Amino acid sequence: MKEWNEKFEGFMFSPGHLAPEEPASDTTPESAFPAYFIADSMPRVPANWTLSVGGLVERELVLTLDQLQKMPRTDLRVRHHCVEGWSAVASWHGVQISEIAKAAGLKPGAKYVEFNSFDEDYFSSWDLGSAMHPQTILAYGFNGLPLGANHGAPLRVYSAVKLGYKMCKYLTEVNFLPNKTGGYWEDQGYDWFGGV
Repeated sequence: MKEWNEKFEGFMFSPGHLAPEEPASDTTPESAFPAYFIADSMPRVPANWTLSVGGLVERELVLTLDQLQKMPRTDLRVRHHCVEGWSAVASWHGVQISEIAKAAGLKPGAKYVEFNSFDEDYFSSWDLGSAMHPQTILAYGFNGLPLGANHGAPLRVYSAVKLGYKMCKYLTEVNFLPNKTGGYWEDQGYDWFGGV
C-alpha cells in the first residue's frame, strides 16, 4: 500500500498550487513552536560552515550563508504540519530551491533531491517537483530574525507542501539525483512522499 499511496500522492501533487498564506495574527508564539533534533544535544554549527550543491548539475557549488542571502529572497507565512498531529504558524524567509538549481545548472536526468544535515545521520530525499515548488525554500530566517539553532540554523529546508519530518534542518548538502534515496525517518517506515 505504501507504494500505491506514494504514487497517488505524486499524482495529486500540483506544482502550481500554493498553500494559503496565514495572517500575522495566527503566528504561533516561538515558545509554543516545537524544536526538534536527532542528536542528544542541540547540534553546533561547524566552523566555516558552507552548503554544498552537487549531483546532476553543470556546476557544483559551495555557498556561504552570505552568498545565499544575496540570492533572491522568498518570504512565507504558512501552516506547518507535523506527522504527530500538531500544527503551527510561523514566518520563514530564504531562497527557493529552484534558484539554487538554476545557479548550479540542473541537468535533465535529475528527478530527486537529497538533503543532508550535520545533525547526526539525518537526511531526507524528495521528488524534484516538490523541491522546485515556489513555496519550498532553504530558510535562513524565522519570524523576521535570523534562524535560531533550535530551528535548524544556519540553514534548513522549509516547505508548505511537506510534513515536518521531510524538512531537513542543519543543512550541509543538496544533491540532485537520478534515483530516489530514503531518509532518516523514511527508512524507519515513515511515508516517503510526506505530502500535505
